[in-house]
Amino acid sequence: MGKIKELELSLANKIAAGEVVERPASVVKELLENAIDAQATQIDITIKESGIQSIRVVDNGTGIEEEDIDKAFGRHATSKINNDYDLFHIRTLGFRGEALASISSVSRVTMKTCTDGMLGHEVQVENGEIIKRQPAKAKKGTDILVKDLFYNTPARLKYVKSLYTELGKITDIVNRMAMSHPNISFNLVSDDKNVLSTNGSGKTNEVMAEIYGMKIAKDLVEIKGETDDYVMNGFVCKPEHTRSNRHYISIFINGRYIKNFVLNKAIIEGYHTLLPIGRYPIAYINIEMDPILVDVNVHPTKLEVRLSKEQLLYDLINNKIKEAFRGLSLIPDTSLDQHKPKKSQKEIFEQQKLDFEARKKQEPINPQPQMNGDTVVPLNDIDKLTENDTKQKSSNNVGSQQWQFKNKKDHHSVIQEDVATHIEDDDMHANEVHTEIEKEMNHESNDVIENEPFIDSGDRIANSNDIDVQEAKSDTPRVPYMEVVGQVHGTYIIAQNDTGMFMIDQHAAQERIKYEFFKEKIGEVTNETQSLLLPLTFNFSRDEHMIIEKYLHPLEEAGIFLETIGHHDYMVSEYPVWLPHVDAEEIIKDMIDYVLKHEKVDIKKLREDAAIMMSCKKSIKANHYLRNHEMSHLIDELRETTDPFTCPHGRPIIIELTTYELEKLFKRVM
Repeated sequence: MGKIKELELSLANKIAAGEVVERPASVVKELLENAIDAQATQIDITIKESGIQSIRVVDNGTGIEEEDIDKAFGRHATSKINNDYDLFHIRTLGFRGEALASISSVSRVTMKTCTDGMLGHEVQVENGEIIKRQPAKAKKGTDILVKDLFYNTPARLKYVKSLYTELGKITDIVNRMAMSHPNISFNLVSDDKNVLSTNGSGKTNEVMAEIYGMKIAKDLVEIKGETDDYVMNGFVCKPEHTRSNRHYISIFINGRYIKNFVLNKAIIEGYHTLLPIGRYPIAYINIEMDPILVDVNVHPTKLEVRLSKEQLLYDLINNKIKEAFRGLSLIPDTSLDQHKPKKSQKEIFEQQKLDFEARKKQEPINPQPQMNGDTVVPLNDIDKLTENDTKQKSSNNVGSQQWQFKNKKDHHSVIQEDVATHIEDDDMHANEVHTEIEKEMNHESNDVIENEPFIDSGDRIANSNDIDVQEAKSDTPRVPYMEVVGQVHGTYIIAQNDTGMFMIDQHAAQERIKYEFFKEKIGEVTNETQSLLLPLTFNFSRDEHMIIEKYLHPLEEAGIFLETIGHHDYMVSEYPVWLPHVDAEEIIKDMIDYVLKHEKVDIKKLREDAAIMMSCKKSIKANHYLRNHEMSHLIDELRETTDPFTCPHGRPIIIELTTYELEKLFKRVM
């Protein structure tokens, strides 16, 4: 008797559901994709106990015809594709026909749907089978209630994370959907508390303001570009706002959120030396392309995709970000919000209410319970409680402002850093922008690096006109003209002009100047060399010698010519005149070490790392006192650099305090 047999349908569905429904956020994602594909313009999401108890998604889309209801809960049944051609020209978010079948296999589902706004239909599904159906009064669209998730698969329920982590993941899904579809109004309510509400105005920057806060929204820079194959647009935040991980980089292709190592790297490299080591930007990139150029059918969650002409897209994103920042002043904002006089709770609430231009005064499709003064908007609470749950961070909330009457929490930054850490667990580890050489150089610097997490302002949008999206200018940014006043602790230059006071980190300023000088020199072909009376010698093992032999050419392009002596040793008898004499041996050794550590040597990266190292070693340090004319000359040289606002490590060079801010400090204005 044969041993192989076909599995029962319910068992097969439970097995397949493991790929589609990993956690409550997976259910929300699948239902939102269906609602968007149904051309909904308003979607309400209501969850209880982070989705474990119940998830309800209501949309005003096209609805489901009565004769299609049975098929909708069947596996591999879909209205979105019919043949191979459709599979490779997908414009919808869903296409496999597995969502409802998988969800109903591990939960109890009730669905109401209507296509004409008159008579609808209601079905109840358990264990993948319809157990009840009846006519029902319903508005046009679909209302799906998912209860008791994983009630019949307790082992999977055991591995669901804390309620706060699960809520964070659900919030993240809704945030991404809202950013990629700004024309749809999204409302997310968790345990009767409003988490996110967008107005469907079609403006992505308004959605980002709703998610990240007003301060971030005001520092967004719009980017646009296209090739024969791609049309790209997006918003990137000024480098003064950074995060501790890559989770705040959001990339969308044809409205679908995706994760892609190469495109992530393109964005980070676009910031280049503007970011501090270990910090990452806030960015939104949307790419429109012919679906034939992207394969989304490579992963169960459809997050990972394969792209044609990936390098062209990399170059487009990278170049447009660089162009955007090249024309802007990147002096960090030092507004002293903490010195503002305290306002009444009513004033704060009124100031922070969302009142977008042309905001639609819509009621939810199914009204949710009214919120009272005790209602908590839990976005910061998610972060705080997750921190307590993981016991990794303190619960201090610096500079938070009130949003609800009794709860002094910011309503911002829905994509929280703790949540991001969990979500990024299965991501590919991207290469760091900065190398080990930069890290060693950074330790040798006398500068102190503050590695505190970024805290959003939490300000809300009073009007869409308040969001002044910045565009790149064609002119190279210049350091404002200023008069040197003095120096603090032999480290910071103090200067002034009509607009206010400036503080300049002298080490960072000279580091930027010398970095651009050395970077240009390393790329030059020159016969100007300095001969050594006593050659420099370097000893390596046999294995190291074999590797170096492979990469002599990149070293020579950087101006370092190695001559073999003996079996494993090398000698340098001359080097370019621009190489700092005092540190020449150490710099050459570090460049050789770079070759040994990297399987693939990038000559451009080798030159840059060497330039960064030399600029750090040759720049003035802290506690070095300068005369006024020396400080003025340093500022003049800084003004001529390409990026005068950050050192090569991404730390700020100039801080400005406007006259108004100074007057506020001394209570001259209130």
